[in-house]
Amino acid sequence: MRLAVPEPGTGPPLGRDDLGFLLAKATQQWNEQLAGRFAAAGYGEVRPSYGSILLPLYEQNGLRMGELARRARLSKQTMTSLVRRAERDRLVERRTDPEDARASLVFLTPRSRAFEPVAEAVLRELDEDVRARLGPERVDALTEALSALLGPNRP
Repeated sequence: MRLAVPEPGTGPPLGRDDLGFLLAKATQQWNEQLAGRFAAAGYGEVRPSYGSILLPLYEQNGLRMGELARRARLSKQTMTSLVRRAERDRLVERRTDPEDARASLVFLTPRSRAFEPVAEAVLRELDEDVRARLGPERVDALTEALSALLGPNRP
């Protein structure tokens, strides 16, 4: 695929109103809020990026790395690095798959199990904050739009 580069000044304006910039900054702000609230609750080691591991495991504990990566929409290599960091922080552990000794399964630890209600409360608080600022209709529209951007195979 060839990139069509417009003449300067003929394409959409770049800047602080650019959609990509706004999405990136909103995500950054969201993650800063998560990290701060996790730390205040005594879980400073839990990085917002660990949600890509923890959320699928809260739904179904003991997933293979490839399935975990698929559900998180990350490459297997990225998931492997993320699991290593979460393992270092004692939030997950890998065990040999009893059906295939070459594979491993990823499991939650007691620490990450204890974190689950904290994560639910923090996410509920952030959702309420956003709904208070934007109103429920705009939040619903935003949620629908972001879901559409992720496509039909979203986790």
